[in-house]
Amino acid sequence: MNNSVSNTARLLWAGLRALLVLTLVTGVIYPLVVTGIAQGLFSDQANGSEIKAGGKVVGSSLIGQAYNLPLKKGQQTPEPDLKWFQGRPQNGLGSNSVNTRYKLILSGATNRSADNKDLIAWVTAAKAAVIKDNSVGGYTVKPSQVPADAVTSSGSGLDPDISPQYADIQVHRIAEKNGLSVAEVDRLVKDHTEGRTLGFMGEPRVNVLELNIALKDLVSKG
Repeated sequence: MNNSVSNTARLLWAGLRALLVLTLVTGVIYPLVVTGIAQGLFSDQANGSEIKAGGKVVGSSLIGQAYNLPLKKGQQTPEPDLKWFQGRPQNGLGSNSVNTRYKLILSGATNRSADNKDLIAWVTAAKAAVIKDNSVGGYTVKPSQVPADAVTSSGSGLDPDISPQYADIQVHRIAEKNGLSVAEVDRLVKDHTEGRTLGFMGEPRVNVLELNIALKDLVSKG
C-alpha cells in the first residue's frame, strides 16, 4: 500500500516537473527568443508593417484602405473621394459576409465563377465607373486601358497595391482635383512604383496608402 502511494506521488511529482519545465521552455523562453529575433532582424514586419505620417501610424503596408466621402443622408454606399488615388474594389466576400470596404472581420474572395451573372454585373459597373471617374477635360480613359485590378477585388479582398497601369489612368484626375500638373503626379506614381520582388516574383505594383501620403505632402507644398 505504501509502495503504491509512494509510486503515485513520485509519478505526480515527475509529471509536475515536466509541466513546469515545458511551460518555462515553450511558454517563456521560446516566445522571448522568437520575439527578440523578430524585433532584431525584422522589426518592421514584426510590428505590423506600419506606415507613419506626421509621426502617427496611419495604416499598414499590407492592408488596403478606403478613400471615400462621408455618407450622405439616406446613402448606403459611399462615393469615392476622387482627390485621392483609389485602390482595388472593396467587395471582400461580397454579400457572403460582413467583410466589405476593408473591415477586417474576415477576408477572402467572392468565389464566383467568371460567368457568374452577379460578378459580370459588378465588373461591368466598376469598369464604367472607372472610365467615368478618370475621364477629365482633355483626357478620356478608353475601355482597353482599364486593367483587371481596377474592376476586381483581390483574393483576400484587402490588397493594398494597385498596378502601375491603374495608377496611370488616375493621374489626370488627381492632377485636376488637386491643382497639380500631370507631370508632377506622373512622377509621383513612378517614384512609388515597385518592381517584381527579387526581380522575378509577382508584378510591378504601387502601394496606394504610401502614394496618397506622398500626394498629400506634394499638395501641402504647393
